[in-house]
Order: sequence, then C-alpha cells, then structure tokens
Amino acid sequence: MEKLTTETFKEKVFNFEKNKDWKFEGKVPAIIDFYADWCGPCKAVTPVLEELSKEYEGKLNIYKVDTEQEQELAAAFGIRSIPSILFAPVDEQPQMAMGALPKASFEQAITEVLKVQK
Repeated sequence: MEKLTTETFKEKVFNFEKNKDWKFEGKVPAIIDFYADWCGPCKAVTPVLEELSKEYEGKLNIYKVDTEQEQELAAAFGIRSIPSILFAPVDEQPQMAMGALPKASFEQAITEVLKVQK
C-alpha cells in the first residue's frame, strides 16, 4: 500500500486540476482509502486493505490518502466522513463507499466495480 500526496494522486489516479471529467491515470484499477490517523473505523480497515494488497498484487493498486495532511485533495472529492473508499476502475467511472467495509464487501467491489478476479 502506498500513501499518496496531492501531487502523487494527480500522477497515479486523477489530475483533477487538469481534467474536469474523470480520467484515470493508472494502468491497473485502484482502491483509494481516504482516512485519518485518529479515526477508529479507519484503523479497522487498514489490515483488510493490507491483506487485499497481497492477494491482488499486480492486479490492482491500493492507495491511502491522509485527509488531515491532504485537505485540498479531500475537499476536491467532497470527503465529509471517513473512511471513504474510492474504487477506481481503469475505463469506467469511479464509485465511492463510506465507512469501514468488511473484507467481503471489498472483494465484491473488486469483482463487480473494478472487474478484477483473483
């Protein structure tokens, strides 16, 4: 899992300053976890994402964005509650989920939204 800054987010996920419409910059689908260090539910999601990053290695990227450090980025995506999870397929519109999802929900979204198989 990789932590993103606003700059690396624009390179690897979406350059929201350059493009008005969604244009995914990555080569493989991505999950982006908008979190904060003080957030209990965010801490519960981290081990699930670590497991998934190993299970789907090379098939998708999992990124984390600290909403405290990257307030401009959080504001650009209208993040009001955390954790907020952005599922970004390569050629389709992204989908946002709120709250600490169980592993089964992540796996379902990986299959249905990101179109990735184990």
